[in-house]
Amino acid sequence: MELRTRINNAVKQAMKDKEAERLSTLRLINAAIKDRDIAARATGNDNGVDDAEVLAILGKMVKQRKESAKTYEEAGRLDLAAREEAEVEIIEEFLPKPLNDKEIDAAIDAAVSEVGAESIRDMGRVMGALKARYTGQMDFGAVGAQVKTRLSA
Repeated sequence: MELRTRINNAVKQAMKDKEAERLSTLRLINAAIKDRDIAARATGNDNGVDDAEVLAILGKMVKQRKESAKTYEEAGRLDLAAREEAEVEIIEEFLPKPLNDKEIDAAIDAAVSEVGAESIRDMGRVMGALKARYTGQMDFGAVGAQVKTRLSA
């Protein structure tokens, strides 16, 4: 739960520094986490979500905001696009450093050998292993294509 503590400390600091926009984004993060906690409790998980799930929530929030920023730019609403991009920067502070191309290739190789993948039928298991270990560090949409290519060869 270290990630939640970091987010809560950032909320407190933003309040002290009177950073309204940062505080608003941090509160959105907390609200998304609490929503997922409530859903988890409904399924019998009284502890709420773990850090891996929080990373997934943050990753989804970043993706949503990038898509919104692109839509706003296409519509000529640069002010709204800039706001979305500012939120992305704040959210990304809590995500681990993204992997570079070499690191992604090494991670794919390790996952393929770990699950013993030999064909495209094993793609789901490879992606599951990658998601378990590298949530928030790689774009799984792009990585999925790489895994598919690797397993098809």
